[in-house]
Amino acid sequence: MQKSITFGMGGLIIGLLIGFFVANSINRNSSQIVSSAQPNAPFQNQEVPNVLVKEQPAQGGMLPDITAILDEARNAPDNFDAQIKAGDTYLQIKAFEKAVEFYKQAHRVKPDDYETIVKLGNTYFDFRKFEEAGKWYEQALSKKSNDTNVRTDLGITFVERENPDLDRAIKEFQTSLQTNPKHEPTLYNLGAAYFKKGNTNEATKILAQLEAINPQSQLADRLRQLITQK
Repeated sequence: MQKSITFGMGGLIIGLLIGFFVANSINRNSSQIVSSAQPNAPFQNQEVPNVLVKEQPAQGGMLPDITAILDEARNAPDNFDAQIKAGDTYLQIKAFEKAVEFYKQAHRVKPDDYETIVKLGNTYFDFRKFEEAGKWYEQALSKKSNDTNVRTDLGITFVERENPDLDRAIKEFQTSLQTNPKHEPTLYNLGAAYFKKGNTNEATKILAQLEAINPQSQLADRLRQLITQK
């Protein structure tokens, strides 16, 4: 029997979504002006804790017909694309629980779709439910074990959990580097994990690798600041 999900399609939610997209469009245009005027400025509005550095998918584009997207998902629960679009819509306003509902419905329709599994991992990650995110990342890696980004994100979940497992995190980062030895986010997180474990020597070696790969790396700067902080 197909499981049902609650869509919460009220006008208040739709109004919130529309308001967000309009504001996001304005903010995006403003940030583009700042970036063009200051090409060497650091990334805008970027919040990165000492350890967690996760690559984020690009967002933007034209304002969608939000009402139509959500109505189609509600009326056609077996429509895979409709569920994905609705999940993406809620994700953009950080309504993680609603995004998960639609992504899970999409997963029920196409349980072997790799990208949907990764989306679920990423959404739980952004929701800071790291153990749940890890389960989806492991499921994704069982299908595509050489995905550097997913492997690195899995490692980060072990650092950020309520009960961290730094040894497991380091293992995942090292496995990720076997696929792409020059992947800067992986190197940064490996160095940060070593530092958090108290192994400053290994963290410093990773910093040297980052600097050799990209002397202008902002992640190298961050790792250096982490290692030298008092």
